Amino acid sequence: MTVSASASAPPEKPTRPSERFVVYVHGLCESKRARAELRRGLGLPVERCNYLHRYIVPWMSDANKDVHSDTRRAHYAVAALIAARPRTAREMPASDAARSGGAGGRRARANLGFALGQAVKKGVLKPATAESALHLMSRQSTDAIHPGLPALTRQLLSGGVAVDWAVLLEDLSWWNRDRDRIATAWLESYFRTTTAEPAPDDTDHPETPEPTEENER
Repeated sequence: MTVSASASAPPEKPTRPSERFVVYVHGLCESKRARAELRRGLGLPVERCNYLHRYIVPWMSDANKDVHSDTRRAHYAVAALIAARPRTAREMPASDAARSGGAGGRRARANLGFALGQAVKKGVLKPATAESALHLMSRQSTDAIHPGLPALTRQLLSGGVAVDWAVLLEDLSWWNRDRDRIATAWLESYFRTTTAEPAPDDTDHPETPEPTEENER
């Protein structure tokens, strides 16, 4: 009996700190109490996330004692967003993060622009709504972006659009210090996704067979 390579391959282990944090939060959310307490931080600054400290402080202390305030808030925000996922999204394995194909077969991580592009293609959001949200966020600081993320991510998840929490965590951590680069990446991913043409279906358009010598007579 032969075993396929995909079946025998070990599951991918998270290597980036952001990925490990997301796995950590998914583990916390297996407890109803922890999930409920993490949800209390939705859209709030760290100073008002009293119920989250017991879960986030140990992680932040182990990761780095000198954490930038933006990075600290991003961790609290993403933990709350993960805890607030609708039931259908919670049933999805933690490893099933949203990813897009990169050049040369390299898999590129999917940012929020990619997720919004997927939402438009699936009819979850109208193009005008998604583009307006992207252009507005590209002009804002994270203080203005954080309060709107709960409603936006819930709409995406409810429509079957996955969110790569690790990428969102990294982008929010650096947004105020590198906004132009990250906003450009979101916009590029969005328009690349919405304008991509579907791959042709060979079953609907079978290739015409080459003429044989007998047919040419």
